[in-house]
Amino acid sequence: MLDPDRLAAALAVNLRDHRTRQGLSLDQLAKRADVSKGMLVQIEGGKTNPSIATLCRVANALGVPVAKLLELAETPPVRIVRKAETPRLWQTAAGSEAHLLMSTDGQEYTELWTWTLAPGEHFDGEAHPPGAREILSVQEGRLRLTVGDESPEIGPGDTLLFRADRPHRYANAGDAPVRFTMVVVERSSTTLG
Repeated sequence: MLDPDRLAAALAVNLRDHRTRQGLSLDQLAKRADVSKGMLVQIEGGKTNPSIATLCRVANALGVPVAKLLELAETPPVRIVRKAETPRLWQTAAGSEAHLLMSTDGQEYTELWTWTLAPGEHFDGEAHPPGAREILSVQEGRLRLTVGDESPEIGPGDTLLFRADRPHRYANAGDAPVRFTMVVVERSSTTLG
């Protein structure tokens, strides 16, 4: 089972490392991420478990995927993440949840997620860094994605690709849970213009 204290400690170290490598003060990062300096102090001190929205804002401000902030160790040649070690980064009382299964790094960061949205629920995703893309593939139910003026709906076996560098919403407008897999692809901060 994933140890929340170990994850909070990894987040504290990784956040401080990314922030200092970019020469950012806590005040500068707080302003860039639209997160309070106090929250950043708590995260870097390993004293809080921030929401996925806060993690996304901080990661976007640093130009790194959320997974880089949560990495527990360097990636070995073969990396296995057991089900019990998969962090659940979002959940609701109705049963909606999102799990970050795995991530990669290099010229492009890739994250693999599984999502469940209970009937009538939604999640509002903030814009990722420029050039980011997401692939969504539905296993069960009907998923409505809203990006700008577009709002396509996909069902079991359907897959779509969209530019995720703008705000977006995943929604379940049906009467049964929707289960889908999401892949996020972002260029590394060294390749961003």
